[in-house]
Order: sequence, then structure tokens, then C-alpha cells
Amino acid sequence: MIISSVNNETVKSTAKLLQKKYRDSENKFILEGFKCVEEAILSNIEIETVFLEQNKIDWAKKFEHTHKDKIIYTTEHVLKKISSTESAPDIVAIAIKKEYSQSDFKNAKKLVLLENIKDLGNLGTIIRSCCAFNADGIILYGSENADIYNPKCIRSTVGNFWKIPIININNTAELKDKFGDFELIATLPKTNNYLKDFQIKGKTIVMFGSEADGLSKDLVDLSDRQVKIEMSNNVESLNLSVSCAIVLYKLFL
Repeated sequence: MIISSVNNETVKSTAKLLQKKYRDSENKFILEGFKCVEEAILSNIEIETVFLEQNKIDWAKKFEHTHKDKIIYTTEHVLKKISSTESAPDIVAIAIKKEYSQSDFKNAKKLVLLENIKDLGNLGTIIRSCCAFNADGIILYGSENADIYNPKCIRSTVGNFWKIPIININNTAELKDKFGDFELIATLPKTNNYLKDFQIKGKTIVMFGSEADGLSKDLVDLSDRQVKIEMSNNVESLNLSVSCAIVLYKLFL
């Protein structure tokens, strides 16, 4: 199939998926760029449609054995319409959201909790770091986390979005019910427990709050121990994704 008009109904419905409300209602999301699409397919993410720039027909060979009937050849203008990047990617796909459940965490020992992380770039980079430093899963805590299916967040994971289970939890009661046998470690700007001397003991959840607000009092009060990154007195704080990478490198590898 070939689509060349930005006014095509398939194109217009696909473009709507750039908005969260349509991603939520349709349970679908957008993949942008060859690496992202390829990694999703390798991770068995269900792909509904693949839009491919017309002069990239050779790329279609990589998808023909499983997605031949789902490929739509199109133009740069159409790809620009259905993507969130400034320059149109050569390939865009529609994928079905992957839902995780408690069973995906049954063998987990090292988890990361993220409370109300609103910055898409930070969230995507943290997901990437969680994969790099052997976290077994991610808990998105609270109601104000950025949408992990936003294209910017997915791009920031650089192909690692599919490699780790992610679950949503809304309150401390649910957290205790589902992960009550884990030690909770709060990362804080002020505590006497420094990362260089810190060791985890067993099943652990390391908790991070947003750069603006930090961890909520509820989570700090619930925590079993606290830890901070020691740093020069000339620097007040680090970017959240950088802090997360440092802590996970020390505690999880």
C-alpha cells in the first residue's frame, strides 16, 4: 500500500496518537526511527502498522517475514505529520501498549521506584540506566509521572524501553501490599548515610523523587534506610537521571 496524502484518514488517526488521551483510549503508541522499531519487534511488541519512506524499500526486507502486510509506503511529508521529531524519520510504526502485572516482578530483587517524574527526557534516560545497571523492574509511583509512551520518552530510552517491566502504584498501602518484603531505600539530599559506604542487603527498592519536589514525606517515612551521593560543596545538586545512574551503578552492579 502507498499513502502520499497527509489528509488520508489513516494518517490523521495515526497523528492523534501523538496525544496522550488518544494513546490511552486506543491503547496504542508511536515508534519513531529504525532502531526503535527494530528493537520493539525483537522484543515481541505487537506492531499494527509500519509507515516506511518510499526510497527505503530495502529496509522493508527486514520486516517482510513478519510484517509484510502491515507496511505502508509513504512520503516525508506524511512521516513528518505522524512523528514528533523536527525532521521526519524514515520509519514510523503504530504499536500496541505492553501491559505488565505483578507476576512480571515475581523473581525481582532489585527495583527502582520513581515518584512523579514529569520530565520526559529524564524518565527515558532513567529507564535506560535501569537496564544498564541490572534493575529488575521499575515502579512508577503517584499520579503525576510523565507518560512513558510519549515518543520523547521512548526515544530517550534508546531502544531499552522493552527490556524492563514497568508497573504503576498509586499509594503506600498498595506498595506495602505488593512489595512488603522489600527494603525501601530513600535517596535524599540530606542524610548521614553516604553512598560510598552504602550496601544493599537483599530484596531492595531504591526510591527517587522529582528534581523539583524530591520524595514525598509518605515515602520517606516508609523507608527503611536513606542514602545520599557525596559531592563537592560547590555543587548543590545533580540532574535526576545522573543521580539515578550513579546510585544504581554503586548499589546494583
